Amino acid sequence: MAPAVGGGGGGWRKNEVAATEAADGGRAGCVCGFPVCACAGKAAVASATDMDIVAASGATAGQIGAVSDESWVAVDLSDGDDLPAGAADVQGALDDRPVFRTEKIKGVLLHPYRVLIFVRLIAFTLFVIWRIEHKNPDAMWLWVTSIAGEFWFGFSWLLDQLPKLNPINRVPDLAVLRRRFDHADGTSSLPGLDVFVTTADPIKEPILSTANSILSILAADYPVDRNTCYLSDDSGMLLTYEAMAESAKFATLWVPFCRKHAIEPRGPESYFELKSHPYMGRAQEEFVNDRRRVRKEYDDFKARINALDHDIRQRADSYNAAAGLSDGEPRPTWMADGSQWEGTWVDASENHRKGDHAGIVLVLLNHPSHARQLGPPASAENPLDFSGVDVRLPMLVYVSREKRPGHNHQKKAGAMNALTRASGVLSNSPFILNLDCDHYINNSQALRAGICFMLGRDSDTVAFVQFPQRFEGVDPTDLYANHNRIFFDGTLRALDGLQGPIYVGTGCLFRRITLYGFEPPRINVGGPCFPRLGGLFAKNKYQKPGLEMTKPGAMPVAPAPAKGKHGFLPLPKKAYGKSDAFADTIPRASHPSPYAAEAAVAADEAAIAEAVMVTAAAYEKKTGWGSDLGWVYGTVTEDVVTGYRMHIKGWRSRYCSIYPHAFIGTAPINLTERLFQVLRWSTGSLEIFFSRNNPLFGSTFLHPLQRVAYINITTYPFTALFLIFYTTVPALSFVTGHFIVQRPTTMFYVYLAIVLGTLLILAVLEVKWAGVTVFEWFRNGQFWMTASCSAYLAAVLQVVCKVVFRRDISFKLTSKLPSGDEKKDPYADLYVVRWTWLMITPIIIILVNIIGSAVAFAKVLDGEWTHWLKVAGGVFFNFWVLFHLYPFAKGILGKHGKTPVVVLVWWAFTFVITAVLYINIPHIHGPARHGASSSSHGQHTHSSKKLGDVFYGWP
Repeated sequence: MAPAVGGGGGGWRKNEVAATEAADGGRAGCVCGFPVCACAGKAAVASATDMDIVAASGATAGQIGAVSDESWVAVDLSDGDDLPAGAADVQGALDDRPVFRTEKIKGVLLHPYRVLIFVRLIAFTLFVIWRIEHKNPDAMWLWVTSIAGEFWFGFSWLLDQLPKLNPINRVPDLAVLRRRFDHADGTSSLPGLDVFVTTADPIKEPILSTANSILSILAADYPVDRNTCYLSDDSGMLLTYEAMAESAKFATLWVPFCRKHAIEPRGPESYFELKSHPYMGRAQEEFVNDRRRVRKEYDDFKARINALDHDIRQRADSYNAAAGLSDGEPRPTWMADGSQWEGTWVDASENHRKGDHAGIVLVLLNHPSHARQLGPPASAENPLDFSGVDVRLPMLVYVSREKRPGHNHQKKAGAMNALTRASGVLSNSPFILNLDCDHYINNSQALRAGICFMLGRDSDTVAFVQFPQRFEGVDPTDLYANHNRIFFDGTLRALDGLQGPIYVGTGCLFRRITLYGFEPPRINVGGPCFPRLGGLFAKNKYQKPGLEMTKPGAMPVAPAPAKGKHGFLPLPKKAYGKSDAFADTIPRASHPSPYAAEAAVAADEAAIAEAVMVTAAAYEKKTGWGSDLGWVYGTVTEDVVTGYRMHIKGWRSRYCSIYPHAFIGTAPINLTERLFQVLRWSTGSLEIFFSRNNPLFGSTFLHPLQRVAYINITTYPFTALFLIFYTTVPALSFVTGHFIVQRPTTMFYVYLAIVLGTLLILAVLEVKWAGVTVFEWFRNGQFWMTASCSAYLAAVLQVVCKVVFRRDISFKLTSKLPSGDEKKDPYADLYVVRWTWLMITPIIIILVNIIGSAVAFAKVLDGEWTHWLKVAGGVFFNFWVLFHLYPFAKGILGKHGKTPVVVLVWWAFTFVITAVLYINIPHIHGPARHGASSSSHGQHTHSSKKLGDVFYGWP
């Protein structure tokens, strides 16, 4: 049982009181005002009149996720052993179910998985010992390099495998969440939630995708008055703002339609692309007519969005012509109301271009009322009947932070920090969800599912909840492993059994106070798998503010906590900037109580002006933003390092994988864009390794295996240095005659067989508990080879140059705009070839392996080597390399790559030409085959004998 903040043995008594109050229809619960809190160490009990029926029937109503997966078994994390006699019966009668349940892998899978990890580790150690003892005196440089590579491969495998020793799965229970927080009058006491959506270029990131993301957020199944959406536009272009204005208008129709008919998914583009529309609502007879009407309105909406760029330019020309501007004068861009746009102009000029424009905060939809507002009945003007539907819309805010020359705006991390401050002034919700502009909410329950992990037992030490990234528009074969399910459903789920998954950039729900530098109320890095480990670091760093700080005029029911060194702030006030209004919002956000209804008021001009001020370009000067506060600067992967900084303070995180998938985004299926995306990620990882955030030197509050995971995530690009050696040298050995392993013994084959065999069995077990397919595992391995030979190598070179020459690294934005003809082929962009220098190394490796195999074939055919079996091992390895680079070869062939046979024909053609040339050009292989001299014949015999003693093997 985790230590309680409230302390003492009265924890159960508080729960009993809360349960009694809930049974009487009250909502009092704990003194902190949080219906599910950690103050008593257990979940408070709310009234559930028919929950007993659900429990008795064994149903899983309200639970979403892999609830029936045969690989998982529920874990009993209840505190029944600590309760007084008869307490368990009381809890059972009141159905004290947690808001989520925890599952572990069944022992029949977990125990062999753990044993095989250590068996392979022992076998690999013995294999390396054998390799060290058996040197290759003919090529010592080759032997030393290969030993170093084998050490690295074994070390990197261990870094990847150790954090997977105890995977767990968590399943939210939405039925319990609704019972405890939703009221009969349609209101809710769920905490407030701010959703951040970021975009930087409405051209490379199609504006229609951004509009769909916003519409799905506005239509999500979350209390309307507790949901606020913020869009950050780093381009400052009027195109983005007017697209959001159009989205706000269309939302007045789309959102009530979704609520009335329980539409899923709630992104209109994805919904209308469905071939079938299973109906979940209660107005079947109206559904067809309503859907036809909304579809027509959406088509008109799309037409207006697509015409915005032309309309804005035409409007600017009209206004500027009317103003009689002469040549050379600045030509403003005009809004629809006739006012000048303060951001980037179509015809860029000073103070109105990208990187140089004023800050803008515009409220498109203000905060709604707290009471339900039913829509009008059907009429001639409004053909849809919304008389029984709540037509309120969540608050929607457009933010474009100020940018000025000479200021480092810190890309996405800077935009997220600006949004954090602006939202603190306007809504100040205790939780923040960040999404990329190409991600939409696919499951309307996603926000509630994430909140479950923030409100459950011992959840006040949870900093963030990470959702897996899912993508649409990926070709059916997933040629470049865009889904990456091995990482999301394997690695991240396994980390949930430690201190929690890492932060991966989008689809992440944050506790706001973690971005303000607060430390957790206690440290428990052990998690459910190692609970005693948390006791080694138990501590209380600060006390939360009292209830009176979130409810003006309320009398405190408990003594107010003493202020710390900096009052109720964890850092000096000046670290947060010069805005007193923003600093005053921090203590309110730090309290665990739900966002107070009294505080949720419409944004006025003063609040908007303050929001503009906190997004100014110079606001962060001499503050803690980017170092001690908010998203961390100094790397292109601000997500990983931000999550790491939270973990080293003792915060935990949780993984939330639900079905239907919570969020779905767009992935770059073009090879070039995919390689540049991986290059950016791998470069950022190395930047973290060569910074003060190196996980080797993290605090002792970081779980030991969590540290191993972070070391792995910051060092994996180094694999490129050794993998390129191993994918080229064995093939070249057929030409040079110098090989990695000389005179293998029986024990060599035994060790090698165990190392490879255990690797395959571990993969099968991991595929089983992670819920992925064998094909996905193979595809992941193929793209790992492609990325290692291209993007990883480039990342290593770039970071070395940065460290040595102190030069910053810049990246272009990954384009999500298809360049192919999607009307004829939805995957046309897959076959568009955009040449880049990243493709050079994989092409060389393909040619080297084809040529090496051809030379081996020619030598056997020509009589230089007399036994096929003697070269089978090396040739097999060459084809293993080619198999892994097959997707890359398809990609560089463009449209010809649509036919897989073409790739094989080109490989075969290169193979045959090389073999024929080798046989027919004497000076390549010397006069040995003509028997010119006995010395050359002796050399031929020695070479043949030498190759007969060679076999390639490595783990």
